[in-house]
Amino acid sequence: MGYYGFYEYVSVAEKKEKSKKSLEKLKKKNPDISPIIIEGRTIASKWWGKAWNKNLESYADFSNRIGRGRSYVKNGAVLDLKIKEGKVEALVQGSSSKPYNVVISIDKLDKTKWKMVTEICNHKIDTMETLLVGKFPKEFDEMFSASKNGLFPSPKEIHFQCSCPDSARMCKHIAAVLYGVGARLDEDPILFFKLRDIDFQELLKKSMEEKMQSMLKNANKKSKRIIDDRDVFDLFGV
Repeated sequence: MGYYGFYEYVSVAEKKEKSKKSLEKLKKKNPDISPIIIEGRTIASKWWGKAWNKNLESYADFSNRIGRGRSYVKNGAVLDLKIKEGKVEALVQGSSSKPYNVVISIDKLDKTKWKMVTEICNHKIDTMETLLVGKFPKEFDEMFSASKNGLFPSPKEIHFQCSCPDSARMCKHIAAVLYGVGARLDEDPILFFKLRDIDFQELLKKSMEEKMQSMLKNANKKSKRIIDDRDVFDLFGV
């Protein structure tokens, strides 16, 4: 804190250097930490990461605060970020010498929504690659990211806390972690399903079973048994 109660200006280069030094210290204590490293200008470049960030930015509840996290995550302030079932745990470098602890909890996807998603998908998703790369028909894109009945969480389904002294409901450290999740989903989209406690293989299995039954019907063949998981996934090379 500088004179007259105002924070002293800290350049981007100084912030990056501070984050870099903190990261080096953390790595010595814990080599398993997983920092968010942004290469280039964009936080996310693939469908799941971009869709996650777009969803966050679409909510009026977050509009006044979420943008503050962009520079933080781009400057390497998210020193560690781990996605677990329904939870994100992270360490974020702020103005203090010690990183802040951020915990974000995400409600489990409502069963009614999940049923709706699996029924709409039917046999239109062919492979795991199609699902994870995000190569959907346009209506799938809209359906997955719909604010009311989509897969992505609404503000009321996102709960967070940070150890920093900021009294705002969403501080910049939390915002940085939320953007960091988008960057992490670029690397591993399966983590999205883990975060929302969804069995993504169920989505594929239902879609593939429907497709298989359609193929058998068109070939005038009848299946006398229910196809098990292994048969279905082997058939489509998953």
